[in-house]
Amino acid sequence: MLLISRLLTNIKAGRLTTNSLLSTKPAKGFAAAMSEALDKLEQEQEKRRQQKEEAIETTKEMKQLKRNLKRRKWVDWKTEDEERGDVKRPPFNPADRIKRKKTAILLAYSGANYFGMQRNPGMATIEEELFKAMLKNKWITDESFDQAQLCMFQRAARTDKGVSAARQVCSIKLPEDLDIKALNEDLPEQIRLFGIERVTKGFNAKDQCNARTYTYTMPSIAFADFNDKTQYEQFRLTSERLKKAQEVLEMFEGTKNFHNFTSRKNFLDPSAKRFIMSFTCSEPFLSPQGVEFVTVKVKGQSFMLHQIRKMVGLSIAIVRGHTEIATLERALTEERLDLPMAPGLGLVLDTVHYERYNERYGQDGIHNPLTWEKQETEIQNFIETKIFDNIYRTECDQKPLLEWLETLPLHSYDARRDDAAGTEGKTTNKDDDNEE
Repeated sequence: MLLISRLLTNIKAGRLTTNSLLSTKPAKGFAAAMSEALDKLEQEQEKRRQQKEEAIETTKEMKQLKRNLKRRKWVDWKTEDEERGDVKRPPFNPADRIKRKKTAILLAYSGANYFGMQRNPGMATIEEELFKAMLKNKWITDESFDQAQLCMFQRAARTDKGVSAARQVCSIKLPEDLDIKALNEDLPEQIRLFGIERVTKGFNAKDQCNARTYTYTMPSIAFADFNDKTQYEQFRLTSERLKKAQEVLEMFEGTKNFHNFTSRKNFLDPSAKRFIMSFTCSEPFLSPQGVEFVTVKVKGQSFMLHQIRKMVGLSIAIVRGHTEIATLERALTEERLDLPMAPGLGLVLDTVHYERYNERYGQDGIHNPLTWEKQETEIQNFIETKIFDNIYRTECDQKPLLEWLETLPLHSYDARRDDAAGTEGKTTNKDDDNEE
């Protein structure tokens, strides 16, 4: 029936005429015409089959090329193979396959001697140390060490050079039986893993994080009047100046346009709008060295590159009297202003929040809420001995904040000159998340 249908279609299209089918010429009868049509049909089918096979092969080659391009640059396979010499890589044994499940891990680290959280070829980073320790303890495979996406690794927030974290969370697929103590023995003293929790299959440490809290710890002299000549060690912050600092910090709260508090972000860029939930300053306290410090704490949905350090920098400049509250009000408008940025030493990623995830899955009988209450004592001890101790000692010995305070009068707190060069209107993809 299919053949007859095709012949009728060809007849209607003029490809086969009635004369050609019913021709009385002995050279080509009806049977010959049918045979010719069948041969032609088979040729077309074979041609389509070959085209399909070629398309499949091309797709396979493109996928392989993409996989090769995704390999991290720090993996030099050619050099690695040369070092192995005649020793070939062992073939994969299916019996070695270990069942892995999506897991959330709790980290704390002092970033003083590291170039940030994220792996970077040739640089000392937190993730590089973590992955080396996990590979040594067989938490991850060689392939996952070279390509983190294979174990579905994701950090909740990125931290920049020198920035520390008290409660950093990462999601990753790991085996069920893990020895945290053994892993920590293979990590530097500045990095510690405190907890592991099984999470849902679709959990992503960054996407499921609905808020982040940062702290910035500094000598209280930062909020002194710029004419105050009190010595660094003897200065004590008055309640009046603490109240003034708190009033300035509260002006950042709410949903505002922070294009002035990051790098080359356009006022019209939707990502410049951020929601600050709270911005507070602690009561003054003494460090072990006898110097008075304060800690400001800011909680928000997400932060842009340098946003927190610039908010702290402008707040200090206002409280010290280098500029007025009006500068902060202008900074939240379309104008592009010259604003100071505080040093990175005192900045710490304090907490990443998973309230929505905890409400939905934390009490389902399978998963625990990501609140890490059992580890809090260990975390507090690490914060004091490794993170804050380094901040106190560095500030008292090298005095980076005092040196930075001397640069505040050099800022104009007015429209930036580079606006004329056309920097306004350019946007960047440094949208998040906590690229401090």
